[in-house]
Amino acid sequence: MIELINQFPLVIPYLALMSVIAVIVTVKDKICAKMDGKRTPEKKLLLISALGGSLAMLLTMLLIRHKTRHMKFTIGIPVILTLQIIIVCYLDSVGILF
Repeated sequence: MIELINQFPLVIPYLALMSVIAVIVTVKDKICAKMDGKRTPEKKLLLISALGGSLAMLLTMLLIRHKTRHMKFTIGIPVILTLQIIIVCYLDSVGILF
């Protein structure tokens, strides 16, 4: 992990930023859903997840019980997270990351 941080010093701040964005957008969408406000498009939620906010979005969804009845999210976000992990593991195994 230290090697990853040394090779890619912006990885941790980037993932932290995407996680914060994922939490904020998910909570905001939940509030808007309750108040009949302007909702965040589902494509945008999935894009934020794909860009690195998948773990934070998944945990937030489960914590606040938002989008947990939508297959697109209950299956899609874990699939995105799994693919991200597989990609990182593959890149590590071929020596690209570490």
